[in-house]
Amino acid sequence: MILFVLKCTADHRFEAWFRNGDAYETQAAAKAIACPVCGDTDITKAPMAPRIAKGGRSRDEAPRDGGAPEAVPGDAGGGATAPAAPSAPATPPVPAELRERFAAEVMRHLTEVRRTVETNCDYVGDRFAEEARRIHYGETDPRGIYGEATDKEAEELKEEGVTFGRIPWLPRTNS
Repeated sequence: MILFVLKCTADHRFEAWFRNGDAYETQAAAKAIACPVCGDTDITKAPMAPRIAKGGRSRDEAPRDGGAPEAVPGDAGGGATAPAAPSAPATPPVPAELRERFAAEVMRHLTEVRRTVETNCDYVGDRFAEEARRIHYGETDPRGIYGEATDKEAEELKEEGVTFGRIPWLPRTNS
């Protein structure tokens, strides 16, 4: 597993775990990663300061703070590397316990949003853009709907003045 710091086009930063770098690349290309703040799916890796292993333990041991094992960039088997340039954090560090509580609260709210939408709205699948237009132009009775739309369809709906929202949708296994 690997932890990346990611950011959306609005510069919201968040952490996400992936099986490996290829898993991140595949999900990012498929727009399967959504910003937990705004729902944006145009996600990139944020610059991260490398973690340099300190003496007294091997790189494979878990760090004392309970986080992920540290990696030394460019060190494929024990060679020396140049020290990393210090970087100033973009925001003050947040204690791990507070981050975990916040993440759990966000997940709880997203689960409730999903439950509310599924209970009160009609699922229209990949016909979302078509149905949203029909409602917008008065061709059918107004009702709550949910489904999938491509980025292009969402942009077209926005240009037409159709009101809709994008929700980070939790997989059913997490909801």
